[in-house]
Amino acid sequence: WEMIRFSVNIMRGCFGGCTFCSITEHEGRIIQSRSEDSVIKEIEAIRDSVKGFTGVISDLGGPTANMYRIGCKSPEIEAACRKPSCVYPDVCPNLNTDHGPLIKMYRRARALKGVKKILISSGLRYDLAIKSPEYVKELVTHHVGGYLKIAPEHTEQGPLTKMMKPGIGSYDRFKQLFEKFSEEAGKKQYLIPYFIAAHPGTSDEDMMNLAIWLKRNGFKADQVQTFYPSPMATATAMYHTGKNPLRKVTRDSETVDIVRGDRRRRLHKAFLRYHDANNWPLLREALKDMGRADLIGNGKHHLIPTYQPVTDGSYQTARRKNSTPTGAVKTSTVTKGRILTQHTGLPPRDNGSRPVAAAPTKSMRGGASATPSGAGPKSAFGRKKPR
Repeated sequence: WEMIRFSVNIMRGCFGGCTFCSITEHEGRIIQSRSEDSVIKEIEAIRDSVKGFTGVISDLGGPTANMYRIGCKSPEIEAACRKPSCVYPDVCPNLNTDHGPLIKMYRRARALKGVKKILISSGLRYDLAIKSPEYVKELVTHHVGGYLKIAPEHTEQGPLTKMMKPGIGSYDRFKQLFEKFSEEAGKKQYLIPYFIAAHPGTSDEDMMNLAIWLKRNGFKADQVQTFYPSPMATATAMYHTGKNPLRKVTRDSETVDIVRGDRRRRLHKAFLRYHDANNWPLLREALKDMGRADLIGNGKHHLIPTYQPVTDGSYQTARRKNSTPTGAVKTSTVTKGRILTQHTGLPPRDNGSRPVAAAPTKSMRGGASATPSGAGPKSAFGRKKPR
């Protein structure tokens, strides 16, 4: 609630078609935009009635920041089109890319009395934004709070084609516009790119090349995403079948490299966090196996150093770290007005659908203590996450 307390949703839907995301399946491919007057009235209502408002609207957006009133130029073509994305492999020539209505709304919202700043926090579709340099200038000059998060997701064509994301060249073109308009506005602002590890179709070499790109561009990722198959996403079908549903699937059709197993998933995440000393032993071993020991050294052009500082060397998956320890009893203080769930202390219901198995005795376990099975870190979606 605190995250969205002073934000306004201006549209629903997404025609991006990213395979790891299911927003298109949930909200539709055709954008449903609110009227400008409706959005302005909600901003005024926040200003006048929401306790704690300081004059800053945290977001004017939706699933994507810049698809407001954008759609197909022809209703007939839109009704007949079955393409999963309007922007992959390139922006469709039938797509109206006019950001004028969105720019007009931004300016009207900024002019409201009592509104000091309007930030854009929803994920920006940068390959669409570069079609309107006027929009990029408006965004960079007035609506960035120092950092803008966008999601190229990867640098290599292998995984990008499985994600249905544009090439890194689109990111480079947006970066040029971003830096140009930031300089013209006299502001020091920075792009924060998001990347995904272990996505279907990603090889170890792809992650190594991404790590090299990150180091060359001076990025040290802190929070990173590791792909996890989620319901209704096309990439989930890739994960479970090993096939590419973006093309005709037959017995002999293209197979997709699936990143399975804790060690390989850890390795892909380690490449994203190449600067973390806890990952260096794993990366050294992998680079030697890949025949890239030339990346191990103490120079600026090397990916990781030869020396190993004193670290705990520990690794714990996000799932195991956040889960309740074995044998622990969940307790929660009951407070008035608080709704308990099984995540906040409510015990599981016995609805009769499945009998609760008795705990195994020591003789049944053969004297060994049981531990919960581990899983790879779960990927968080919600641009938020820039897309």
